[in-house]
Amino acid sequence: MAGQEEHRDGSSHRRQVVLFSLPFQGHLNPMLKLAAVLHAHGLGVTVLHTDFNAPDPARHPELTFVPIHETLRDEATSPDSDILAKLLSLNAACEAPFRQALASLLLLRRRRGHDVACAVVDGQCYAALRAAGQLGVPVLALRTDSAAALRNMLAYPRLRDAGYLPVKEEQLDEAVPDLEPLRVRDLIRVDGCGVDEMCSFVAGVADATGASVSGIVINTFEAIEASELAKIRRELPLPAFAIGPLHLLSSSQDSAEQSLYTPDLSCLAWLDAQPAARSVLYVSLGSLACVDRGVFEEMAWGLAGSGVPFLWVVRPGSVTGTGGGGGEEVPPLPDGFNEEVRNRGKIVTWAPQREVLAHAAIGAFWTHCGWNSILESVCGGVPMLVQPCFADQMVNARYVTREWGVGMEVGEEIERETVAKVVTKVMVGEDGPLMREKARRLQMQASAATSSAMDGLVQYVLSL
Repeated sequence: MAGQEEHRDGSSHRRQVVLFSLPFQGHLNPMLKLAAVLHAHGLGVTVLHTDFNAPDPARHPELTFVPIHETLRDEATSPDSDILAKLLSLNAACEAPFRQALASLLLLRRRRGHDVACAVVDGQCYAALRAAGQLGVPVLALRTDSAAALRNMLAYPRLRDAGYLPVKEEQLDEAVPDLEPLRVRDLIRVDGCGVDEMCSFVAGVADATGASVSGIVINTFEAIEASELAKIRRELPLPAFAIGPLHLLSSSQDSAEQSLYTPDLSCLAWLDAQPAARSVLYVSLGSLACVDRGVFEEMAWGLAGSGVPFLWVVRPGSVTGTGGGGGEEVPPLPDGFNEEVRNRGKIVTWAPQREVLAHAAIGAFWTHCGWNSILESVCGGVPMLVQPCFADQMVNARYVTREWGVGMEVGEEIERETVAKVVTKVMVGEDGPLMREKARRLQMQASAATSSAMDGLVQYVLSL
């Protein structure tokens, strides 16, 4: 196989790749998908991982798992801390234990006369990128966000110097030079975080990329982000591989998913029982995003008022201000809501999202615009309603609605009458069929984009 080398005694061994991901579902799943594909191409794969949100080795018997045994501060794990605080804290906590675990692995391999071809490290874990580089290991950065979001992040210092950051109310609808179609309101942001904090994080990523990284691996595909990928390749003196959508490449299905919640499979039987194709709206804001109680209630009554059948993921801790806010309790529905919608709605704490989006009953996806969710929606040929909550989701939402034309905004302010109107518009209005046709075209392009780029990445890994 491509990743095997022959010993002097005639035996062979797999060249090894070491992977390390941030411990969030939207980061772990693409990394584990990549691990499975690299293994299928003949490479041996060792996954270093945190104890927090650790993957289940039993789901991936072909891979080797090694914990780094980090010690995390509260802001890294608390559901009440913002994403930037989590990222900064995780980087600080993981650097030393990651370095130690990788150094031990390298020593073991060398004693056996084997090498490590490279490390593939989460592109937002700058501390691990830096540590691997210091140990002399070639490093590839895996970006689990879009190419457009990566360009926005790399432009952050320039945007601050040009006066676009911090964001000013009077500039919200201004176009951002060289980041079209983004407006100022679409730039990456985390509400409540200062520009200095964000720039500190971006600087850490940029510095580690410049000092340690031998290539960028992006979970996207050329047909959907050709312009952004071309600009990244001009701006960075590094090879950039668009190897997505990763979930189409992996031959393993549910067994390879790293989910923080157990999916309620009864929703699939409920979808089977719906009377018409493309009649159901799927609603999910992902594994991290939270809304306040007021927004949650407006979402609920907007769904009720639309008259549209819906499948709604209401996960534990997704509504702040309920049971301690951001905790493990499932938020209660508004009084009278169940009576209003009767059998028209199905509510679950988690859903098997790819299976849901592939179901013939699904007509649209109300999403927070996490990149994995967008790719899964595109690959299902499903148009979107966008409600970005933080960080790169703002960028992604703009591309969904303006660049690709496969979605529409729920609205800056979530209000029940507006929600009901936009849900009706996308599900049964004149715009729905047009968006569905554009989504189907993207679906075909995604399906055609899943082999040659990965072959190129594997050859590059073997050349390191």
